Parts: sequence; C-alpha cells; structure tokens
Amino acid sequence: MIRMVKEKGIHDLEDLPGIGETTADKLRAAGIDSIEKVATTAPHELSELAGINVENAKKAIEAAKESTTVVYETGEAIAEKRKVIGKITTNSKDLDDLIGGGVETNAITEAYGRFASGKSQLGFQLAVDVQLPKKEGGLEGAVLFVDTEGTFRPERIESIAKAKGLDPKAVLENIMVVRAITTDQQILTIERADKLIQEKNIKLIIVDSLMALFRAEFIGRGALNERQGKLNVHIHRLQTLADKYSLAVYISNQVMDNPGILFGDPTTPIGGNVLAHAATTRLYLRKSKEEKRIVRLVDSPSVPEGECVIKITPNGISE
Repeated sequence: MIRMVKEKGIHDLEDLPGIGETTADKLRAAGIDSIEKVATTAPHELSELAGINVENAKKAIEAAKESTTVVYETGEAIAEKRKVIGKITTNSKDLDDLIGGGVETNAITEAYGRFASGKSQLGFQLAVDVQLPKKEGGLEGAVLFVDTEGTFRPERIESIAKAKGLDPKAVLENIMVVRAITTDQQILTIERADKLIQEKNIKLIIVDSLMALFRAEFIGRGALNERQGKLNVHIHRLQTLADKYSLAVYISNQVMDNPGILFGDPTTPIGGNVLAHAATTRLYLRKSKEEKRIVRLVDSPSVPEGECVIKITPNGISE
C-alpha cells in the first residue's frame, strides 16, 4: 500500500503556483480535489480542466509532487489490518459465500440491475442485518439511508425485522433516512455525515440509487464531463467515510442497454469508468422465475467471479 502524505507549505489546491481560488474550484468540480490528484494528472489534462497554460500546469504538478512523500506498508501489515474488517450478512449463505463472507466494511458494494431485480430489497435486508450482534452477522450499528427515488418502505423493514426476531420499531429508529431530490442534496448529505455517523454509530450507508438524480439532471454528451466530475468527488467521499469510520457502503445503480454489444447481454451499469473503478465489489442482479433472482459477482479484489440464486420473500432475502 502506498499512502501520500503532504509536507509543510502546501496543503490545499490554492497553495500551488498558478492555482488561485477560481482555478481550484474548477479543479474540484472536475474531481481533482487534492494535492495528490494534481501530482498524478497529465499537464495537458490539468491545463484543460483548470483553464491555464501547459507551462503553468507543469509547475503546479511539479510543486504537488515535491510536497508529498510516499509511505510504504508491508503486505503483512495490511493483512493484519484486514483481520478487523467487518462483514454484514445478506441473509443468504450462498450470496455471503459468493462475495467473501458478506458485505465488507471499508469498501463500496454496488448492485446494479433492471427494475424489480432486487437491488432495493438487498438494501432493506442489509439495513436490518447490520443491526444484529456481530456473532449473528451484524455490526451492532445504525444506518444512513439516502433515498433518491422514493423507494424506502418502512413496512418492508418491519416485516424483515420481525422475521429476524427483532423489534420493528427499534430497527426503524436506527435507520436515518434522507429523501434527496437533487444531486446537490444527495452530495451534501454525505459531505455532512461525519457528525451523524459518530453520534448514531452508523455502520452502513445506503444510497438507493446512486445515479438516478445524476442521470436526470445531466442530460446529453455536453453535460457528461461535469456529471462525471461531480460523481467522482461524491463516490470518493463515500470511500473516505468507509475508511475513516470502518463502515460499509452499499449503493444500488441503474442500467442501460449498450448498443455496441451485438451478442450477449447488453445490460450496462450507469456511471462509466468513474464508478467502475470506485466500487470495490460489483453485483449484477437479474430477475428469474417467481421470487428468484440471479446474482452475478462481476468484480471483486478478493474472490473470483461467480453466480448464485437467491429468493426475495415477504420475510426478506433467503436461499
């Protein structure tokens, strides 16, 4: 693992040569929100994003590089740290096994699929299960639920809680719901989450769905760069919270049909490479017969690809 540490003198983007307040705002809007990111950006790209000439961009990049040092950790040290990673059961042993034992803390788990494929239902299940004792697959923590599509259903939480032998009222009281109707509200909720996380012992953040508002507000190719820049900042903030407070992040995502895929399944998640690289674990959910759903593990750094079948019942997710 390589971790960048800033030296004295340069702490913010505005401290870099040729980067004033207005230029710094442009960079942050494009997702270049730290000294480290400037240090690893190509001069021509930084020039275009910041609206400065290439020579000034080179000077800013060089200053950013000089202001950081690299701290190395051994693989053994990281292995020790991962021993305390928490995992939330999905209530399906097959699904837990597929993703390496459950939904991990310090990570972002993304589930994408078509309408009624079970993305929200998995979120509801996790919102209940995270409150379980650790020996039962929980983290004994509360939930921050960012609802961007009006999908949160308390009655669904109640039925899942009853099936787990929990007090439905107590479970609902441990779920903090924010109904976001704009991307600014969605982003601001996560930006200001630190105090709530500490006060309520939040161990799971759910965003259902991550891309719905971005997709509605940023229409057309002309708005794509702005959308992806804003998304990049948002998703990295989620990862920062996951690392800082050892909590899990679960996001659901919409899909589209990729016209470039002529054979096979054209279903493609929204969000492009920004989201693809940021999500630690990616799950593709497909509706099957009756209550059955097929879950495919598309990407994970620790376990191989595979599939399993789950059922969505009145009592929640099961084998």
